[in-house]
Amino acid sequence: MPKKAVIKPVSTRRTTRETGRFTRATPGSQSLERGLQLLRVFRPGVAVLSNAQLAYRTGLPRPTVSRLTRSLVDAGFLAYDVEQAGYRLTAVCLSLALTFRSEQPALDLALPLMRSVAEGQRINVGLALADQGEMVYLDSVRQSRLGVFRRIVPGSRIPMELTSLGYACLAAMDDTERRALLEQLAVKHGRAWPALMLQIQRAITDVHKLGYCHATWQVGMVAIAAPVTTPDGKVHAVNISFPFEEGDHTAQVKTYSALLLELVDNIHTTWHHELMTAAE
Repeated sequence: MPKKAVIKPVSTRRTTRETGRFTRATPGSQSLERGLQLLRVFRPGVAVLSNAQLAYRTGLPRPTVSRLTRSLVDAGFLAYDVEQAGYRLTAVCLSLALTFRSEQPALDLALPLMRSVAEGQRINVGLALADQGEMVYLDSVRQSRLGVFRRIVPGSRIPMELTSLGYACLAAMDDTERRALLEQLAVKHGRAWPALMLQIQRAITDVHKLGYCHATWQVGMVAIAAPVTTPDGKVHAVNISFPFEEGDHTAQVKTYSALLLELVDNIHTTWHHELMTAAE
């Protein structure tokens, strides 16, 4: 009787190298994922959160949150504030952020180009990455003539489904990644989703056709954005935002879109020259 051929499983590390997408056959830790979910809900202005507030913001059961916060305190990522009866982040989180920032040569190369446009035109220029259903600013140069409408600093988070940065990033993603994110956002918005989805689809079409999209998420400001990708395929989004008065802002969008596309082209060229040269 002939022996059955033994089929060796494909190495997941090899699959990761060949596809450029992280792949592992071993299951992840659900407890760790839930603990990190708690850390994600801390934001500027929301520095101290109780177990009840953490449960509400994450949708996790109170007993689960209680166990997780205990572990996060023991590990040094959270500290309990007795006076406010809640938890706050510790300095280790700042160390993690500093480590991340120090390993971002792409940002160091983009910032001078961003600053030149912002200061020369007295407008705001930002660079962001996607994190689940939100966009996280890597940096922002705020030079709007009418002042700062909203304080944007590195680490600021904005909704992907409402902003030009988010639309630009979605437009540049592969179909699988985009579909997964849109499914998450659909659950988040419920009945309001169909109208939002139409808005997103129009913006994605604009990016594919014009190279950029625009949104008026913030009152009194128009933001236009375009995607730009590092040599290793990591999708970023660059935006320009400027104030406008009531009425048609088509002419402003047209003027600033030319600046945006030139900036994106300069960033792309610089990244692909400098980063690829450094990798050789």
